[in-house]
Amino acid sequence: MTNAPTLWIAFAGTSKISAGTPEQVADDVKTYVDAHSQDKVLVFDAATSQQLDMDAPGSLIVALKLLPLAQPNLEADATTSELSTVRAVGRPKLGVTAKEVTLLPRHWDWLATQPGGASVALRKLVEQAQRANKDIDRMRVARDAAYKFINAMAGDEVGFEEATRALFAGNLSAFQSLIESWPKDIREHSVLLAKAVVLEANYEKQVAG
Repeated sequence: MTNAPTLWIAFAGTSKISAGTPEQVADDVKTYVDAHSQDKVLVFDAATSQQLDMDAPGSLIVALKLLPLAQPNLEADATTSELSTVRAVGRPKLGVTAKEVTLLPRHWDWLATQPGGASVALRKLVEQAQRANKDIDRMRVARDAAYKFINAMAGDEVGFEEATRALFAGNLSAFQSLIESWPKDIREHSVLLAKAVVLEANYEKQVAG
């Protein structure tokens, strides 16, 4: 099963100005900013609601698209450099990352008796927990995404606090009713994200469906 493509969504004020692939949104944002330089534009990962700072290195595509056209090879050079840096760090074959873990002495004693040692036992425990909590984790991620978006875009709107309570309670009908007066584009994206919480379906599947 392949991962769904990343989708971005951009707003100028309360109006959606673009939604689609990062490349599409970056182009649309540049065109919009060129014509409306005084307007504040916010760009989000459409599924996670992670806000993208166009001045930050992490939003490479947007930042590069907003640069003057006199630097056509910068995107390729930067991407190659970043990939080289990533590949040079850690243990690429296994993807293992070493970090500190704090446990009680009895936990370490138990781990020491497990086949393969502490690291193997801990990885197995984490994988078991991931499988057991898959649905709960998916709902939590979807809820957090919906909250991040409405907090960023509708924190001052009427009914925000009540809508937030309905969202965390998984009450979609109440949520939709409480945000009825919100600006259309914000309301529609908020409902789409809220449905992911209730239906346990990710944003990309809803768009594709």
